[in-house]
Amino acid sequence: MEELKKSARTCTICADFLPHGCRPVFEAVPESRIVIIGQAPGRKVHESGVPWQDKSGDNLRDWLGITASQFYDPACFAILPMGFCYPGKGKSGDLPPRPECAPKWHPLLLQELKEVKLTLLIGQYAQNFYLGSHKRRTLTETVKNYQDYLPNYFPLPHPSPRNNIWRKKNPWFEAEVLPELKKLIEVSLK
Repeated sequence: MEELKKSARTCTICADFLPHGCRPVFEAVPESRIVIIGQAPGRKVHESGVPWQDKSGDNLRDWLGITASQFYDPACFAILPMGFCYPGKGKSGDLPPRPECAPKWHPLLLQELKEVKLTLLIGQYAQNFYLGSHKRRTLTETVKNYQDYLPNYFPLPHPSPRNNIWRKKNPWFEAEVLPELKKLIEVSLK
């Protein structure tokens, strides 16, 4: 596993497309019990090298009902974004994760994780990749029907503050989905 992680951390497959250079940000150990698959690191995470060390990460930890020390314990959580490197800025936020990363690294890393009880699919890129034709027509419908993807996957919207409008339009998410998510997280970490 350590050699594999070293290879992934020095990957330059997308170098020509990354305006800020390659800095893969991910974490996993064979004992990881929950896998978080999000989009790609943002600018702050690219600079710090610490996954989810931003407002989105604060929101995600709140959704999961966990502390930062739990979140950053790789035996608890593996963090494998769809793109390991910051893709740069687009017209309305960060660019999508590079499409080369997940197909190359996810299968190799996931086969090394022997204790996984739950995988969180955060946002449309993770849901498109992992759920494929089984996802619903929209992200909202997929998240609303999260039970259909259990016990393996739990689809979530991105916890970015940019999605506060979505959360206000969909009060069922906080009222119904988050309590169930917190229960599953607690059970999965035992």
